[in-house]
Amino acid sequence: MSSSKQVIDKTEKFGAHNYKPKEVVFAWGEGVMVKNPEGEEFYDMLSAYSALNFGHRHPEIIQAAKDQLDGVTLSSRAFYNNILGDFLEAICKLTGKTMALPMNTGAEAVETAIKTARRWGNFIKGVEDGKQEIIVCSENFHGRTTTIISFSTDEVAKKGYGPFTPGFVVVPYGDLAALEAAITPNTVGFLMEPIQGEAGVICPPEGFMKKAYAVCKKHNVLFIADEVQTGFARTGDIFACQHEGFEPDVYIFGKALGAGIMPISAVVANEDILSVFTPGSHGSTFGGNPLACAVAIKTMEIMQRDEFAKQAKEKGAYFMSKLNDMKAKNPKIIEVRGRGLLIGVEFNCDAAPYVKKLISSGVLAKETHETTIRFAPPIVITYEQIDDACAKIAKAFA
Repeated sequence: MSSSKQVIDKTEKFGAHNYKPKEVVFAWGEGVMVKNPEGEEFYDMLSAYSALNFGHRHPEIIQAAKDQLDGVTLSSRAFYNNILGDFLEAICKLTGKTMALPMNTGAEAVETAIKTARRWGNFIKGVEDGKQEIIVCSENFHGRTTTIISFSTDEVAKKGYGPFTPGFVVVPYGDLAALEAAITPNTVGFLMEPIQGEAGVICPPEGFMKKAYAVCKKHNVLFIADEVQTGFARTGDIFACQHEGFEPDVYIFGKALGAGIMPISAVVANEDILSVFTPGSHGSTFGGNPLACAVAIKTMEIMQRDEFAKQAKEKGAYFMSKLNDMKAKNPKIIEVRGRGLLIGVEFNCDAAPYVKKLISSGVLAKETHETTIRFAPPIVITYEQIDDACAKIAKAFA
């Protein structure tokens, strides 16, 4: 096996430099743990940005993929396959919605939701085509496509990529008055993350989403929840919207739906919204492929059977209490925040040196927005592993 240095050197030589990874090479993973080619072991506290909610190589999900490999892996949507219907039924039952549109990545699902809102706005609401507006939030992160970065407030994500797609209005995250003031007769959707992960694990004011949903209903605007990072038990509820006891018009899913084994995403809504699509109006060769569907079906089954949302809520509270103990001992830590096992620790200084110390201690995490370290371990983490990892974190934060 190649050494870590050889792997890094080859990747940097042949790969475009659109990422600057931490210098840790994954050669093996199981549950919460990963090893590099030299056999050094680390706690994975990032979970591939919450794609690995169920841990590395969950044995039942791996088996579901292996079983499907012996059947069929791809039909394209030119034909039916014998498992897509089962996936669509499972995700509709899980969400309480009546229709789903499968894609591959989170960004593709966000693009699909944008197309959904615009087409619904034209076909159903009666907004003139080309004048549809979608309201988004400052500090948002919904993906990296040209349309999505058009409404990003991160200049690094936008530099050199113009001209940008029009039709988006940005309001401050969690500002109800600003949301209502931004709505016009041409507004077709309001797109938000229930918790902003990339922005530093930022939660909206308590009750904001439910009130925003009521504002959207008042003005006949679709409430679109991007649950790509927060969905599938990460925040202590199956979906983060459930924390406020409401159901958005449109769900966007990705990441953990494929359990870190296959990319699969989906837009889920009721038929009166998703029926705006007709043959030829949208598609994806790999969207709804049998292999990804088999993984997703097993993922949803295990999540419900093993009460992953309850696990995330309880383990998250335990983990946060330990992090708050560390905060009391380090004046550079100004806040520990989050929900479930999506946790941000904010410093009043650059967090990168702390991340470097964490990695050398055997805990993998990453800074976001320079001063915040995000902790999002797989939900399968045990209390003993939390204790052991926290001992290492405390040493790094001392």
